[in-house]
Amino acid sequence: MSLEELGNHVADARARALDLMSNLSDEQLLGPKLDCVNPGRWEIGHHAWFQSQWVLRNAAGQDRVRADEDYLYDSMEIDHATRWDLPLPSRPDTLGYVDEVLQRTLAVLRDNPSDEVVYHALYSTLHEDMHTEALTYTRQTHGWPAPTLGIEIDPDDVGGNGPLPGDVEIPGGALQLGSSPVDPFVFDNEKWAHPVAVAPFSIARAALTQAEFAEFVDAGGYTDAKYWTDAGWEWRQSREAEHPLHWRRNGQEWQRRHFDTWHGLEPHLPIIHVNWFEADAYCRWADRRLPSEAEWETAAAVEPTPDGGLSQDKRPYPWGEGSPSPQVANLDWHAMGTVDVGALGGGDSPWGCRQMIGNVWEWTSTDFGPFPGFEVDPYEDYSLPWFHTRKVMRGGCWVTRSRLIRTQYRNFMTPDRRDVLTGFRTCAR
Repeated sequence: MSLEELGNHVADARARALDLMSNLSDEQLLGPKLDCVNPGRWEIGHHAWFQSQWVLRNAAGQDRVRADEDYLYDSMEIDHATRWDLPLPSRPDTLGYVDEVLQRTLAVLRDNPSDEVVYHALYSTLHEDMHTEALTYTRQTHGWPAPTLGIEIDPDDVGGNGPLPGDVEIPGGALQLGSSPVDPFVFDNEKWAHPVAVAPFSIARAALTQAEFAEFVDAGGYTDAKYWTDAGWEWRQSREAEHPLHWRRNGQEWQRRHFDTWHGLEPHLPIIHVNWFEADAYCRWADRRLPSEAEWETAAAVEPTPDGGLSQDKRPYPWGEGSPSPQVANLDWHAMGTVDVGALGGGDSPWGCRQMIGNVWEWTSTDFGPFPGFEVDPYEDYSLPWFHTRKVMRGGCWVTRSRLIRTQYRNFMTPDRRDVLTGFRTCAR
């Protein structure tokens, strides 16, 4: 990546973050206090603080942009519940701070930057991409209107194609799970590729649909403890959950809320906004199971040998080396929502699995932990504090940035989170 391209990515990430908050009122930018989202005015300031901390201060040796920026925006020091109570700058002052950090960062990149500056400029951009995803599901959580991003949608790219039933059979073998030092950019939790034995398995060609999950709901799956782990049943009872988040009954019909608009159930779209407990309960009801992350990566990335076995070659994307485009993956807000699980066949993996990049994140059965040879990044709080407390998610969703996602990328959330844009696919037992 050239310095010009990196600068464009830095500016684009900030522009997208600002677009996502531009049509929100000052009241909405603070928002009600919830345990799953941040106040928007704090969130956008945190984007800039992270860039200031790592690019300008740590790598370029500059002074703070604001004397109080650590006090206001350091996420590891500021308890989540207190972020609404901070003396946050006004909207104009917040935007001024955000812009000054951006302009200083772009100036540093134009001035023969060190490798350290380049690394942290890219890292902070991908960090901002993660947070713009959070800004999107914050709008969904609150029931605010969909963002107006001015993205041109080509119906031929995203429409129709219905369900995609059935499994693919994948042989056993040895997988090199994780990333290698020759990969262009690697997060610490991907370090390093190591051999994992994978037994033969059958995995769904597509993510589970709304219609399929509705069968579980209508069969009483939320009221029968035998389908739930102890922790899952405790969660279900404590939240009095009887169906997926953002669903409601309208007579005999299920409806789902997409931002501020209710729709009849879209049978061929993937189930979304379900947590790990709900996904696991469905699997028990259906006599299926979630894939491990090793199985998921095998199905998404490993190329078959001529005789149908597992090779040692992995693809950065299911379709090969080419960067994501709207013709192969639903990313970057392109469709402004999910698309049919049978769409985008040009993005199939070598084994015939569809949409393993984009549309919805996919839960795996795997606890989030370090790989052998784990090496912490300079930003030590990205992975290390969260090991053994979360479940691994793979693949990205419709708002994930294409510059962030790869088949080796590991996301992670606590198993009770269903505000995030996550669904799942299943394996045969």
